[in-house]
Amino acid sequence: GYQHPKVVAAIQEQAATLSTFAPAFAVEARSEAARLIAERTPGDLDKIFFTNGGAEAVENATRMARLHTGRPKVLSAYRSYHGATSTAINLTGDPRRWPNDLGAAGVVHFWAPFLYRSPFHSDSERQECERALQHLEDTIAFEGPATIAAVILETIPGTAGIMTPPPGYLAGVREICDRYGIVFVLDEVMAGFGRTGKWFAADHYEVTPDLMTFAKGVNSGYVPLGGVAISGAIAETFARRPYPGGLTYSGHPLACAAAVATINAMEEEGIVGQAAAIGERVLGPGLRELAERHPSVGEVRGTGAFWALELVKDRETREPLVPYNASGEANAPMAAFGAAAKARGLWPFINMNRTHVVPPCNITEAEAKEGLAALDEALSVADEHTV
Repeated sequence: GYQHPKVVAAIQEQAATLSTFAPAFAVEARSEAARLIAERTPGDLDKIFFTNGGAEAVENATRMARLHTGRPKVLSAYRSYHGATSTAINLTGDPRRWPNDLGAAGVVHFWAPFLYRSPFHSDSERQECERALQHLEDTIAFEGPATIAAVILETIPGTAGIMTPPPGYLAGVREICDRYGIVFVLDEVMAGFGRTGKWFAADHYEVTPDLMTFAKGVNSGYVPLGGVAISGAIAETFARRPYPGGLTYSGHPLACAAAVATINAMEEEGIVGQAAAIGERVLGPGLRELAERHPSVGEVRGTGAFWALELVKDRETREPLVPYNASGEANAPMAAFGAAAKARGLWPFINMNRTHVVPPCNITEAEAKEGLAALDEALSVADEHTV
């Protein structure tokens, strides 16, 4: 939430004690933040490399993978977002990449599973999982396994649509990467730190990547902070070989103090469990109930405090309410829906033909129901554009 007194106090105290210090030195707040993060990351992701945000975390994870393997290419999914810096935007799989796409960044895109709009013509989660894994393996085979440093995935894609992966998919990617000596990177910048009802979304799937990026939720955004959690094998690569990276403000004391206070407050107040409970008791059932009454809702998907509604013109054909990357008049139905939501006191997150429901993890049941009621009214405007 905003202005949590313990987080504010921690920043104030740190500013009065030691406001900034170079990243090469040990600082109490930096060390404690790393310890608290490493205690919660899955498996042996126990070395923490701090950055100033999520895009820089992705940049450095990619660099680590390339240096660790000596290979140039990185595979990432369409329908993804990894940040706006050079490598991160080229890894991104949506139109925000297009104006910045160099076509020479060593990035290859592939299709990740998404049953509702399956590129594999699947009719079940199991089939979608099997076909998506085969597609990834085929892509690796044709690109040349010995040229591929890493596969990067958002554990649960964020702005691209909150598509929860089918059971077995992430474990299958892990197995493929192990077989070919490819580094497996999970981007948890949006899904991490309680958002999905677990400390990390990877915990839902019992999968440990080689590298995991994080930001945002690590300190609720009070001061910019991100990082990479690093496995033992990759940490060993740089045990005696200098890592050619780092940033002036990596592990900034004010940001790390905010992280320590945030993680402790989340633990003390049961915020991760709260996110899980609000999703199970209120958001999930409430959104599914809206879908039953509104023909514009094609699919509801999500977990914890991380949900999306796929809005459609026609439920039978699944035609999106607006075309892909629509603007101007073509985007009028979504613009009308957004205006209706705002008029009812709800500020919607809209991306193409979707609206996302991603409230603060400490939202109360009453607040969530108030938001659902406003969304209910706004969806009636979207319904006017269905067939």
